[in-house]
Amino acid sequence: MSKIKSLFVCQSCGGTSPKWQGQCPHCGDWNSLTEAVAQSTAPARFQSLAADGAIRQLSDVEAIDLPRTPTSLAELDRVLGGGLVPGGVVLIGGDPGIGKSTLLLQALTQMSAGVRVLYVSGEESAEQIALRARRLQLANGPVGLLPEINLEKILATLDREKPQVVVIDSIQTLYSEALSSAPGSVAQVRECSAQLTRAAKRSGISILLVGHVTKEGALAGPRVLEHIVDAVLYFEGDTHSSFRLIRAIKNRFGAVNELGVFAMTDRGLKEVTNPSALFLSQHREPVPGSCVLVTQEGTRPMLVEIQALVDDTHAPQPKRLGVGIEQNRLALLLAVLHRHAGVAVFDQDVFINAVGGVRINEPAADLAILLAIVSSLKDRPLPEKLVIFGEVGLAGEVRPVQRGQERLREAAKLGFTHAIVPHANRPRQPIEGMTVTAVERLSDAVEAAL
Repeated sequence: MSKIKSLFVCQSCGGTSPKWQGQCPHCGDWNSLTEAVAQSTAPARFQSLAADGAIRQLSDVEAIDLPRTPTSLAELDRVLGGGLVPGGVVLIGGDPGIGKSTLLLQALTQMSAGVRVLYVSGEESAEQIALRARRLQLANGPVGLLPEINLEKILATLDREKPQVVVIDSIQTLYSEALSSAPGSVAQVRECSAQLTRAAKRSGISILLVGHVTKEGALAGPRVLEHIVDAVLYFEGDTHSSFRLIRAIKNRFGAVNELGVFAMTDRGLKEVTNPSALFLSQHREPVPGSCVLVTQEGTRPMLVEIQALVDDTHAPQPKRLGVGIEQNRLALLLAVLHRHAGVAVFDQDVFINAVGGVRINEPAADLAILLAIVSSLKDRPLPEKLVIFGEVGLAGEVRPVQRGQERLREAAKLGFTHAIVPHANRPRQPIEGMTVTAVERLSDAVEAAL
């Protein structure tokens, strides 16, 4: 008998090596090579997306504005850019138990009244899905169920039934007969996702793929999976909290960094129309170290409370801890605060927290973080009904941020009456019920706030 040939496949990039190595020679990741059986047969040929190989000029191609299919969940539609695009492939990832399958089952049930839908499950039987639908008290819509993990059978079903929206739960459970590796391997994930994507482009089916994540929180499988699909959504949130955030990381048909907010209940996920209320604490009176920031998530302005605690250090090295913000950014801001505002915290422990578990990545939070630190250090609360935003440069200047007018209008709508903003973001027209203080330097902002 001939000896079975094996090779080593990188779980990060899909590259192969004839022998095991500690570091992948293709992408440089460590300890990512796993042994796999070499493929003896070539994978099935893909059908081209074009009718022929003729070259067409871009100016001669008519751009057709395809109507989107709404999912009947406004928060999910916001993240998708208005709904599902015919022929689009969406990848949704998240921790186990976060609510991915629940969200998609709810969406399919509501969409089934107007379009043909199909739920392909590789992890649950039809009876288990029916039990979950009954527990969620979903309407008995015409939702097609297909418990199957064989890719060829799934593609044959799509050609025969011609649904408009399909959910694959999950892509890591599928396998193709053209490959001998196990389901979930790099080769199987890459092959199955590529064939499903080509089937979607040919027939105009909208496909939603559920993807597993690793312990680091990244999508499992090769990174080529994220490049193939049209949109990548991450389902975030603490499993001990009832709130869930769905964020767009990639979207070819809409804006990225959009945010949808849901609340997990005993009847499934409910939309949260006013997410700012989640991230604001209710204090009976102003407290030191608390500051309200107007951040921007995609096209949505959102109010988040920033809390700071500054205390005497009892260790040789003061602690610098930020929850929801970047650690290096915090160290940079403390240096700017000392140099350009004369406030020294080199002998103090500094702790920063963004209320509600939200992560803030934009530099517009700089000014709010610094004023919260000064408020806690001097034990003086900031004025009530005050919002702050602005980027702080290394020279101590307060730089403008994008969509400043929308941030101020959102704060005024929620009852805030004062704002400290960069001078370049001052409103051209007065905002009813709000007094805006425009500052150019960090020292001016500290003086205006305290």
